[in-house]
Amino acid sequence: MIASSALAQSSPGTASPAPAPAGSPDKVSIFFDNDFLGPGQSNIQSLIPLLRDERVKLMGVGVVTGDAWLKEETAHALRFLEIAKRPDVPVHLGAEMPLMRTQAEMANWEARYGRVPFKGAWSTPRPGRTYHPQDPALIPPMPEGAPTLKASDEDAVHALIRTVRAHPGQITIVSAGPLTNIALALRIAPDIAPLAKEIVIEPGKLDTAVARVTGNTDYATDFNFLFDPEAAHIVLTAPWKKVTVMGNVTASAKATQAVVDRIGAAGTPVATYVKTYARIGQPLWDEITVAVAIDRTLVTEELVARMDVDTLPGPSYGQPVVWKEDMAPNSGEREVHIVRAIDVDRFLSTFIAQASK
Repeated sequence: MIASSALAQSSPGTASPAPAPAGSPDKVSIFFDNDFLGPGQSNIQSLIPLLRDERVKLMGVGVVTGDAWLKEETAHALRFLEIAKRPDVPVHLGAEMPLMRTQAEMANWEARYGRVPFKGAWSTPRPGRTYHPQDPALIPPMPEGAPTLKASDEDAVHALIRTVRAHPGQITIVSAGPLTNIALALRIAPDIAPLAKEIVIEPGKLDTAVARVTGNTDYATDFNFLFDPEAAHIVLTAPWKKVTVMGNVTASAKATQAVVDRIGAAGTPVATYVKTYARIGQPLWDEITVAVAIDRTLVTEELVARMDVDTLPGPSYGQPVVWKEDMAPNSGEREVHIVRAIDVDRFLSTFIAQASK
């Protein structure tokens, strides 16, 4: 196990599987890392394309504290895999805390620079939600039922390192939560950056100040960067072959009532799960991220720029920063492909079909 307070001890479970073969050339081999707030909603629903798309070889799933605490998230992910009849997918527990940021530090930051309404696992308890900021080990009652499936004994950081090293040039890393697990892996094994095929990350929202004032503040806040800015900086400055940042485009489609009703009409276990637990009106952030990682032809517009995250104390702490190549400070920031637009109709039709299976 990693000797770091940022990484939780794995709970007893199944032994780590032998390295799975990577997919054939026409498949996309993915290691997926996420903060699985559940039941339902974007985090859990993003597993659907990975489980249902025949082009995907899902090599493993890492869990990281973010929208909720690690153990609670893991239980919801395991239960969904049971419902989807995919107990073969290995699930690995990762970091229970950010690298440096703490709940007390965020409270102090808010007192100086303004309130962050959604703080994930650190959110204030309120009626109708199961936040428990002072009790990381608590798993509140699960409406969908508790899982019987167990997580792997191998932690997410070592599982990621093992997978990338075993299949050089073949693994697409997809991160739709805070980047703590990926950053820890890079600190232990920096060689995984050039060995991976690509990394695709969900955060990276740009120019959202007006949207936070005029619309849903939570939906225009880059929580995954804010929760662990130092991890985001480590990941964005590593020597990956290719970095894709989704950012603003992940809000281009939502779980409308019409979309959820179309899925629910199929009556399958997964469709019923989505119908029961989807959050109406929530952007399909993580589902879009996964879809683009699988099928790059969904992208209709992208911008290539340098990107980093502000890690200096101040009001911009945790915010993404971008430059043209000739304007960048050249202090480690790297070229990223920022997706600006996707074929929303094709994404939705594909996702609805996958969720209906």
